[in-house]
Amino acid sequence: MKLHELRDNDGATKKRTRVGRGPGSGKGKTGGRGIKGQKSRSGVAIKGYEGGQMPLYQRLPKRGFNKPNRKAFAVVNLGLIQKFIDAKKLDAKKAITEDVLIETGIVRRKLDGVRVLAKGEVTSKLTLEVTGASKSAIEAVEKAGGSLTVTTAAPSEPAAE
Repeated sequence: MKLHELRDNDGATKKRTRVGRGPGSGKGKTGGRGIKGQKSRSGVAIKGYEGGQMPLYQRLPKRGFNKPNRKAFAVVNLGLIQKFIDAKKLDAKKAITEDVLIETGIVRRKLDGVRVLAKGEVTSKLTLEVTGASKSAIEAVEKAGGSLTVTTAAPSEPAAE
């Protein structure tokens, strides 16, 4: 076999229908769109319209729920805090608060508070003060000889009475 002898199997490829290229093609003149009407014109897209019948997306029930007052926490992993301590960007001897985490650049912004998760290893003795922490994160810090206190964040807006 030579390169010039290579070709597709019979029926493997099919030529594209060239629409609107003369009456001999069978798809000339109106180009398979019929005569007149909105759909025969260009620039028309009737998406989801079912001719007056209630569309499928409206027949199906709404699902799910979005909590309007949900809290969004900035997330920090213990491994990242340890990495910053190893790089001498954080001082493990001082108490690490949310403001310190923002200053060093571990967290971009506080949102509704900072939550610590247990991904990664902790070897330093840490004193952390954050809004939230997972149980495994608290265990990991205490196992390394440190302490992790979860403080309740002051509400950003006074509660309406």
